[in-house]
Amino acid sequence: MLALGLAQGTAVAEPAAPTAGDGSRTAAADDPYTAAFLTQYGKIKAAANGYFSPDGLPYHSVETLMVEAPDHGHQTTSEAVSFWMWLEAAYGRVTGDWAPFNAAWTVAEKTIIPQHADQPTSDAYNPSSPATYAPEHPLPSGYPSALDGSVAVGTDPLATELAASYGTMDIYGMHWLMDLDNTYGYGNKPGTGGESGPGAGASFINTYQRGAQESVWETVPQPTTDLFAYGGPNGYLDLFVGDASYAKQWKYTNAPDADARAVQAAYWAYRWASEQGKESQVAASVAKAAKMGDYLRYAMFDKYFKRVGDCTDPSSCPAASGRDSQHYLLSWYYAWGGAAAGSGGGWAWRIGDGASHQGYQNPLSAWALSNVPALTPKSATARSDWSRSLTRQLEFLTWLQSSEGAFAGGCTNSWEGSYSKPPAGTPTFYGMAYDWQPVYHDPASNNWFGFQAWGMERVAAYYYVTGNATAEAVLAKWVAWASGETTVGADGTFRFPSTLNWTGQPDTWDPASPGSNAGLHVSVVDYANDVGVGAAYVKTLTYYAAKSGDEDAAALAKALLDAMALNTTDKGISVPETRKDYNRFDDEVYIPSGWSGTMPNGDPVEPGSTFIGIRSWYRDDPDWPRVQAYLDGGDAPVFTYHRFWAQAALALAFAIYAELLVEGGGEPGGDTEAPTVPGGLTVTGTTADSVSLSWSAATDNVAVTGYDVYRNGVLAGNAATRTFTDTGLSAATEYRYAVAARDAGGNTSALSAAVTATTRTGGGTGTGAVKVQYKNTDSSTTDNQIRLGLQVLNTGSAPVDLSTVKVRYWFTADGGPSTFGTYCDYAALGSSTITHAVAAVPSPKAGADRCLEVGFAGGAGTLAAGASTGEIQLRINKSDWSNFDESDDYSRAANTAYADASKIGAYVAGALAWGVEP
Repeated sequence: MLALGLAQGTAVAEPAAPTAGDGSRTAAADDPYTAAFLTQYGKIKAAANGYFSPDGLPYHSVETLMVEAPDHGHQTTSEAVSFWMWLEAAYGRVTGDWAPFNAAWTVAEKTIIPQHADQPTSDAYNPSSPATYAPEHPLPSGYPSALDGSVAVGTDPLATELAASYGTMDIYGMHWLMDLDNTYGYGNKPGTGGESGPGAGASFINTYQRGAQESVWETVPQPTTDLFAYGGPNGYLDLFVGDASYAKQWKYTNAPDADARAVQAAYWAYRWASEQGKESQVAASVAKAAKMGDYLRYAMFDKYFKRVGDCTDPSSCPAASGRDSQHYLLSWYYAWGGAAAGSGGGWAWRIGDGASHQGYQNPLSAWALSNVPALTPKSATARSDWSRSLTRQLEFLTWLQSSEGAFAGGCTNSWEGSYSKPPAGTPTFYGMAYDWQPVYHDPASNNWFGFQAWGMERVAAYYYVTGNATAEAVLAKWVAWASGETTVGADGTFRFPSTLNWTGQPDTWDPASPGSNAGLHVSVVDYANDVGVGAAYVKTLTYYAAKSGDEDAAALAKALLDAMALNTTDKGISVPETRKDYNRFDDEVYIPSGWSGTMPNGDPVEPGSTFIGIRSWYRDDPDWPRVQAYLDGGDAPVFTYHRFWAQAALALAFAIYAELLVEGGGEPGGDTEAPTVPGGLTVTGTTADSVSLSWSAATDNVAVTGYDVYRNGVLAGNAATRTFTDTGLSAATEYRYAVAARDAGGNTSALSAAVTATTRTGGGTGTGAVKVQYKNTDSSTTDNQIRLGLQVLNTGSAPVDLSTVKVRYWFTADGGPSTFGTYCDYAALGSSTITHAVAAVPSPKAGADRCLEVGFAGGAGTLAAGASTGEIQLRINKSDWSNFDESDDYSRAANTAYADASKIGAYVAGALAWGVEP
C-alpha cells in the first residue's frame, strides 16, 4: 500500500540519497519508509511548493486563507519552527548532513527569538517586582482589565541566576507568532525594535489577550512593539489593560510546548550525530537548545509569582519568594515586556502562568535537560529544576488519566485568571484546581484529540529512551483506548477520534496513594482523518511498540502510515477539510464603547467591527469567493491544506518508523540487551530534607548512558553519574530507594536491591539545608595561585540568612610563608558582600593544613528556598608568590563546570550543613 501511495502526485526535486562520504553511519535509503521520508522532505523543501518565506521561516501553511490559532496561513508560529528543527535533525540522521539543522537554529536566532534591539530595556527589569497584577476576565467584554498595584506579587528567583549565566537580562525564547508577509502591515521587523509599517519582511505580531472565551474569531491583532502608530491614541494597549496613562512598549509571549520541542529536536540531533561521530558538528546548536531550556523554566512559575497551591483570593494569596511560586509543570505561556527604546523611563516586566495543560508536557525534554551533559543548561539550579519537573509531569499525567485511558485537561493556580475560589468539590493537584478546559474555552481546549496525540508522542519518546515504568503504565492504557477507537479500512480509509467529551473529575492527587479516577470518563463525539494528528499518533505507536514489543501497536502504526500515504499531493500528503466554522468571518469583535482606531491599511476598529471588517485584505485572497458563497447561503467550503507542522510530522513519522521498526527495532543488529543491575546502592548522607546516594557501575553490551532513581516505587530523578541527591523531602521520614541502569538503545535494567534512608529531624550538624557547588578555573596544579568558583544553594524550604553561612575549601600550603592573599574577582551578589580569608587547620590532615573560609556580609541578605548565590570567583596566593602543589589538596577537583562538591564544607550558624570534613 505504501508504494502505491507514494507513486501518486507530481514528482518534485529530492535531496540526494543518503551518503555520508566520510565513513560514518547513516540510514539505509533502500527501505520504503526512509524513501518516503526523503520524498516528503523534498516536497517540503522544494521552493516551488511555497512552504518557506523569503526570510527562510516556514509558513503556518502553504495556503493563505486559513483561520485557526494563527488567523492567516502565511503567519508562522514557534510551533512550526520547532517542527522544522526536528525535521532537519531527522534529515541529518538519514543523510549525515547537519548543515540544515544548524541553519534552522541560525534563522531562528535572527527572526523568531527576539534580539536585544527587540527587547531593548530588559536591563531595567527588577526581579523583586516582576509585574503589576491585572485580573483576567471570562469574556472579552470584561476588558480592558484595570491594573491593581494593591495585590502583592512575588519575587522572580530566576532572573539574577540567568543574567549571571549569560551576561544579559535579555530573554532567550521564541515569540509564538509572526506575520511573515507583513500582511497586517505593522512592520515589527526582527532586530529593529520598531514599526516600519507596510512592506516586505517578516513582522512580530500578537493576538489573544482577553480571557478564556476569546476565540481566534474575536481577537484584535496588535504589534509586539506598540509605538502608537496604529490603533488608537494609545495604540492597542487600552483594549487590554486599564491604566491611568500609557507608555510605548514591547511585549512577547512564549509557547512553552514549542520551545520544549526545539530542545527535543536538539536531543535527537545530538544523539544521531553522536552515533555518526559528528557530535561536534551540532554542538553549537545543541548549546543554544540548552540555553533555551534554561529560560523555559519561566513556564514553571505562577503568573505573578504567587504561592502555588490553595491560592483562592488575589489579596490573601501570598506573594512567594524563592521557589514557592514554582509548580514545575509546563504552563500555557510565559511573557515579558518593557518600555520602548527612547520612550523615556526604563522598566520591564515578566510573568509566568499558573494554568497547565496535559498536552503541553514534555518529559523527554525535561529528562534531556537534566541528564544529557551537552543539553545541561548553565544556570546552577536548572538541572535540578528539570529533574523535579520530570517527576512532576509524570505525576500530572497519572493524575489526569481517565478510566478509559485518555487524559483530562489540566490544572490552574489562578481560577478564571483572577485567583478566584473554584467551585466546591473541585479536586486539586498539589493545591492547584482541576480544570477540564484550561486556558481557552472556544473551542474547549482539551476536546481536540490532537492534544492527546501530541502529548503522548513525547511520553512515548521518553519511554523509548529510558524505559521508565510510569511512562509505560500510562502509555499502555492510552494506546489500548486510542487503538480501540481507530479504524483502518482495507481500501485505505482511516479514522480516529477528533472531538472528545469529558464527564466527572479526577481524584485529588495524593502522591503517596494515587487515586483510580473511577469517576473521570471520556467519550468520543466524532472522528476525523487529520494527517498531522495521525502522524503524531503513528509516532506514539512506533516509540511504544519499539520499546515494549507490542506487535499490535506496531501493526497499527504501519497501517495508519500506509493509509495516510495514499493521500499524496504534489505538495505533500493531505486530505480535504470542510470548514463550517468559516461562517464566523462575520463575527463581531468586541470593542469597548467610545474606543476607535484604525488598522495599518485603514480598516476602522470601533464598536460593531467584525473579524473580516478589520481584515478587509482577506477579500483579495484568490480563495475568498468560496467563503463568500458560503456566507451568502451556499455550502461550506472545502479546502485541502498543507500545514507545515503537519507535513513535517508526516515526514518524521516515516523516518521514525524506518529507524525503529524497519532498520533496528528487533531486527538483527538492533540493541535489545539491557544493562546489568547496578549494585552497591548506599546512602552516603542525609539532611532534614535530602538523601544522598551512590552505587557501583552497571555494564552493557554497548554502553550505559544513565541511571533512574526510584523513591518508594516512583521515579525521583535521573543521574548521568553514579551519585544522586534527592531533595525537597520531609524531615524525620523514612524513604526507600532503588536504581535502574539504561543504555542508548532505550533498554533498562531491573531495579537494584533497595535501601532505606531516614531524613534528619532538623537542628544540629548536617541539617542546614544548603549545599556547595564548585568548579576548577585553573587547570595547572603547580602555579602560584589557586583559582576556584563556588556557589551556595539553599536546598531547604525556608530562607537562609547568608550572614550565618560559612564555606571552607581545604588545601595545603606546601611550604613558604604563613600569610596569604585572597581575592573575590566576581560575585553575582556583589564582590563587596563576600568575605574571604585563609586560616590554619587546627589538626592538619593529609591534603588539608589550611582552609579558605568564605562568608557573607550583612548586605548579602537572605538566600530564598531553592535559590542560589550565583557564581563566586575566588583566588588565593602566598605572600611571596611561591608555587602551590594542588595535586593532593583535599577540596580540589578537576571539573570545569559547576557540580556538587562533597569535599567542601558549608556551615550554618556554626553547624556543618554540607560536605565531609577532612
